[in-house]
Amino acid sequence: MAEYKIYFKESVEKDFRAIPKKDLQKIILRIQSLARDPRPPGHEKLTGKERYRIRQGHYRIIYSIQDNEFTVWVVKVGHRKDIYR
Repeated sequence: MAEYKIYFKESVEKDFRAIPKKDLQKIILRIQSLARDPRPPGHEKLTGKERYRIRQGHYRIIYSIQDNEFTVWVVKVGHRKDIYR
């Protein structure tokens, strides 16, 4: 299986600034793992959207997959309480 290329929406940089470094390192590793398997065990497809969600501790990573281009776009990263506001 080909590896997917990971891209970030510009606003994700701002999301990262609000996350403590120890948690951010785990989140980055989790995002990097999407290159090998964009639909890992535990992923959820969001209702009514072509987006998916995975968990990393108390944080959620929202992303979209373009299988025809082998790309993953990370669109939002945030604490579970704040992600859907």
